[in-house]
Amino acid sequence: MIQLVLFGKPGAGKGTQAEFLKETYGLRHLSTGDLFRHHMKNGTPLGLLAQSYMDQGALVPDQVTIDMLEEAVEQSPEAQGFIFDGFPRTAAQAQALDAFLAGKNLSVSATIALEANDEELLVRLLERGKVSGRADDQDAEKIQIRFDEYNQKTAPLREYYQAQNKFYSVDGIGAIEDVKQRIAEVIANLK
Repeated sequence: MIQLVLFGKPGAGKGTQAEFLKETYGLRHLSTGDLFRHHMKNGTPLGLLAQSYMDQGALVPDQVTIDMLEEAVEQSPEAQGFIFDGFPRTAAQAQALDAFLAGKNLSVSATIALEANDEELLVRLLERGKVSGRADDQDAEKIQIRFDEYNQKTAPLREYYQAQNKFYSVDGIGAIEDVKQRIAEVIANLK
């Protein structure tokens, strides 16, 4: 089974490439944002717990997110592996993910970071904002804040996964097919 952690700044193409990975390798895409929205919308116990922290302006504890991921994994016995998108975001979360996977006799196979320069991503996001109507993709200053947050939080994760020889930087610029091929080469060379 393949367990991938997918990284990339907003606009780097994570959603597009996750679709390719799902179709090609039979993986289930677990986006923590999607999981949170699902649980809160449906008023599940985990959703209500997460909402209670968010209502107080507090960060949702890592264990709540891990519990959501664990439930999603349990509900997907047919999956050939998983794509973790949006988690982990800190070294502590990476350790929690490793512990969770180890309990299932699994481990992260690779961390794939879709790399792209901020100028290119800004153009992509502003274009996406025109089409999608997403407010967070229509303001260059807010986009830069999101880039800065990614840079601050991802640096320790890069080091964490590099220490395990599981970090792969992939050029996210170019035609979608070219980026797919670069990712496929990384996966083909996994041990």
